[in-house]
Amino acid sequence: MFTRRLSRWTGDTLMYALLIGVCTFMLFPFLWMVITSLKTADEIFHIPMIVIPAHPDLHAYIYLMQQYPVFRVIWNTFIIATSGTVLSLFFCSLAGYAFAKFKFPGQKALFSFLLGTMVIPSAVTLVPIFLIMRDLKWIDTILPLIIPGAANALGIFFMRQYISTISEDIMDAARIDGAGEFTIYWRIIVPIIAPGLTSLGLIFFMGAWNAIMGPLIYLKSPENFTLPLIIRSMTSPVGRTIYDTQMAASVISIIPLLIIFLIFQRRLMEGIAAGAVKG
Repeated sequence: MFTRRLSRWTGDTLMYALLIGVCTFMLFPFLWMVITSLKTADEIFHIPMIVIPAHPDLHAYIYLMQQYPVFRVIWNTFIIATSGTVLSLFFCSLAGYAFAKFKFPGQKALFSFLLGTMVIPSAVTLVPIFLIMRDLKWIDTILPLIIPGAANALGIFFMRQYISTISEDIMDAARIDGAGEFTIYWRIIVPIIAPGLTSLGLIFFMGAWNAIMGPLIYLKSPENFTLPLIIRSMTSPVGRTIYDTQMAASVISIIPLLIIFLIFQRRLMEGIAAGAVKG
């Protein structure tokens, strides 16, 4: 009995030690980012390397607030990420509902084609989409960052797999009561797939929040910039990167994502696990 308990205790200890080591390895870049934002320029480039600044201060954050419209940029990023996420969830869940619960000519071929678009590199479509946005006169607006991605193959596939296991009896009962198809979708399907919508919404929101390629191509005016563009633009006139200010901006940019993840992490894990098993 003692040997068994000792073996179990040793195994648990090694497992926890491994998990702590992995977590430390994963958190180290974030800790380094925060520490670097509290250093002076001399301390950042000091040899030998200074791990903990002697006199940490908020000079980088103060400079950031004085030189850049931080709150406007955060608002721009929030509007783009939120609008894109809401539209994507609506259209992806609607299309997923159609593929999962309706039979129509060419359904399998269309769904296979949709899945095939997932292997096309995004760089291939940059020029055609840019030309379309230019002809629509949407350049230097947030619309190219929201509308083209309102329905995407990943979201439709995820929702289709999630909705496919919902019982047809519930839907038939609603039809007998006189409910239309959109009413069934909105009042029955959407509440059932709420965990999946939450997890997919978090993925979409974080992707839009951290996106750099789209804003870099379509946004020209500084007042329309997003956080990734501001971080990219932080170079001095001689081309030297202002690392302390960049790190301060990076810390500010990650705080909303961290808060959202901590609030919805349980739903995120549940939704991804359920979506992977269903269908």
